[in-house]
Amino acid sequence: MNATLLLSIIAGYFVLLLGVAWYTSRNSNNESFFIGNRNSNWMLVAFGMIGTSLSGVTFVSVPGTVGSQNFYYFQVVIGYLFGYAVIAFVLLPLYYKMNLTSIYTYLEKRFGINAHKAGAFFFILSRVVGATARLYLVISVLQLFVFDRLEGMYIPFWVTTLIILTLILLYTFEGGVKTIVYTDTLQTTGMLVGLVVFVIVIIKALGTDFGGAWEMMSAKGYTSIINTNIKSGSFALKHILGGMFIAIAMTGLDQEMMQKNISVKTLKDSQKNIMAFSIVLLIVNFLFLVLGGVLYLYAAQNGTNVPADDLFPTIALSGQFSSAVAIIFTIALISALFPSVDGAITSLTSCFCIDILGLNKKAGTEKEKKATRLKVHFTFAVVFLIMVMIFKWMNDKAIIDFILKFAGVTYGPLLGLFAFGILTKRKLNDSLVWVVCIIAPLVTLTLDMLSNHAWYEKKLHISLGLENISQTFFNGYAIGNELILINGIITFVGLWFISSQAQHAEKPELSVLEK
Repeated sequence: MNATLLLSIIAGYFVLLLGVAWYTSRNSNNESFFIGNRNSNWMLVAFGMIGTSLSGVTFVSVPGTVGSQNFYYFQVVIGYLFGYAVIAFVLLPLYYKMNLTSIYTYLEKRFGINAHKAGAFFFILSRVVGATARLYLVISVLQLFVFDRLEGMYIPFWVTTLIILTLILLYTFEGGVKTIVYTDTLQTTGMLVGLVVFVIVIIKALGTDFGGAWEMMSAKGYTSIINTNIKSGSFALKHILGGMFIAIAMTGLDQEMMQKNISVKTLKDSQKNIMAFSIVLLIVNFLFLVLGGVLYLYAAQNGTNVPADDLFPTIALSGQFSSAVAIIFTIALISALFPSVDGAITSLTSCFCIDILGLNKKAGTEKEKKATRLKVHFTFAVVFLIMVMIFKWMNDKAIIDFILKFAGVTYGPLLGLFAFGILTKRKLNDSLVWVVCIIAPLVTLTLDMLSNHAWYEKKLHISLGLENISQTFFNGYAIGNELILINGIITFVGLWFISSQAQHAEKPELSVLEK
């Protein structure tokens, strides 16, 4: 496939995004940027959130996991359903009742300013690293298969990253959430069309139908969903519990995801949005695993041997299929990239302006506040550029495990803080909140390093000498996606020790135990 044609397709796609951004951002203001004037259509939000949740990591990495982990990832997705139910019927009623713009404002009203700042900080840390890791992965694919193949032209990796971030800034800096609701809908469509097309194309290339492909995958063991090995990191209960709390933390306690939900006019519509989104997400993730299975079958038939994260793009752009297939893959890939990055920069801007700078409380004109918001927006784009270049220096594209592990460490304090606020009536010593929120992730990270020392040694390229300690305390047990639950529990216990019984009951909307 001609790389110049693919580049033209990418350019045309950006022009379309900019057109949508121009149309949707007319007469926008700070409220439009932060919460879409609380007038978003719930069906558009639900559909667009699919693209945000899946991202380029799901598009590239999830199919690649099938070769080594079968369909075990689907256990995590099952856990998501339970997590989304908690979001719909516990968290969203709280957010709507308090009329929040930033969900971390809840922590200040419940506990105090330090709890508020700590919650915002851990979201910013988590989202910056997670979003830039996803961005790095997809840009690496585009660089390898498109930009490095342009005839007579050399475009360095950092220039590719800079161009993409600049274009994202152009279509988000004015409209924010109001624009993203529509651009994410467009991009989710592109990604899902690509997914379905590729499942069909690869199955046909195998010379069979879906039933035949399923039998072939089953013969290889790929279709195994439930892992009954309790010591395995992908043991069923670990994955389901981990998926549940990952969904609660990375969606329900995440400003990027929730600012789209609270942009919907009514609580009832927002709840419909979450539940509809969760069902569709279940189906889509299953299709990604099916895609992974048929890709591995096709690779075995054709002698293709590449790293897991390169499998999909290598086959799609190999030239063994029509130019239309390569174009659909390219559009689907960039469609998978942008919903997770544009929303991340927008939500980080919202969080920093509201939770750290207190922009919504400060005096000043709308114009002055907008100028501050634009500076913050631009600064986060620069931070993204720096972080992507750090990932480039690390040069590790097997990144989905890293993202889930990092989330387990950094979202734990958020999970603990919100759980403590919702499930208890106790009052915190707000001055000690930072101590607990720093110690809990460090303890969690230490436990994970002990149980998964081989994983860390491989990533760090050093021997940690933890084999004997790991065997003594864990006896072969490997912590998996339940890491975030462990972290949340440690945070919760730590908060209990710095708390006291409240002298007076808090307001009804702050704790579910007071209703």
